[in-house]
Amino acid sequence: MQRTKFFLGGALILAAVVYLIFSSTQASAQYFMTVDEVKAEGSSVVGKSLRLSGAVLGDTIQYDSDTLTLTFDVAHVSGDNSEIEAQGGLAEVLEQAVNDPTRQRLSVSYVGAKPDLLRGEAQAIMTGKLGDDGVFYADELLLKCPTKYEEAVPEQAATK
Repeated sequence: MQRTKFFLGGALILAAVVYLIFSSTQASAQYFMTVDEVKAEGSSVVGKSLRLSGAVLGDTIQYDSDTLTLTFDVAHVSGDNSEIEAQGGLAEVLEQAVNDPTRQRLSVSYVGAKPDLLRGEAQAIMTGKLGDDGVFYADELLLKCPTKYEEAVPEQAATK
């Protein structure tokens, strides 16, 4: 009898731990998406925690220093690294993305300090949620700014 109570209590504790782990990972799960995927999913991704990547369109960058509100648009860039390499590397892919008017675009809003690396043809990697208004509200903003002269850097460093 006591042995049954012990196993039953242990099973209940184990079930509670499994439930807590499962529910916490589901709540914090983020889906990594491209602009095309977000546009295709439409309202089904509104309000969900997402990680989004796109090429920054330089002429859309606006920053209000009073409210620390930064807005800009991003253009679709493939999330497949092998595809990016096959198209000539990240710098080339980002340049093509911002200069192609047929690419899907998405507006982004971020509240915080304006990052130094924010410029046209930068890759923005953002975490946040898509609003009902179709704007992506970013909580985190990371930028990659590939340069077109990366190959020259090792030779310059070697001469010093």
